[in-house]
Amino acid sequence: MPATLGPAPVRQTSPMGETFTTEIQARYRDINLAGHVDNVEAVRVLDEARYEFLRFAPLPGLPAGGTGLLHAVDEGVSELVASQSIEYHGEMRFVPYQPFLASLWVSRIGRSSFTVAAELRVEADGGPAAVWECVNVLWDHAAQSAWPLSDGVRADLERYLGEPVRFRR
Repeated sequence: MPATLGPAPVRQTSPMGETFTTEIQARYRDINLAGHVDNVEAVRVLDEARYEFLRFAPLPGLPAGGTGLLHAVDEGVSELVASQSIEYHGEMRFVPYQPFLASLWVSRIGRSSFTVAAELRVEADGGPAAVWECVNVLWDHAAQSAWPLSDGVRADLERYLGEPVRFRR
């Protein structure tokens, strides 16, 4: 059972928003000598979940070959991480063949950036071991500048729009 490091925040989402949940398997190299997942590796697990969310989140009516929240981004545009914030609320002990559960949603949509929020759990019925927010900027490599969100991308992101993570700070 994970040790509790403080009260875990309760996430309240807007009634319209959806949440994407995925399982991420920890690797043996993720654990430290004490047998728990290192704090840096927890961010790696969350980043892998973010990648799955952006690439594979289900959306109705996608065109043939279209997948994920960024399917409508122009060619030559990719997302870059602008900033990340994380708080740890419980120990993440490594258990073989027991994946971590990551729940993700969009907590802010700007002109050319958006924020992905997440809760990471060790057990499905447990509280979050970590909460996280990651600001993503859509970057146009040809123009070498931020790419303004199109109406299509904005609509896809809004499908998963919910409340920001409540950090203890």
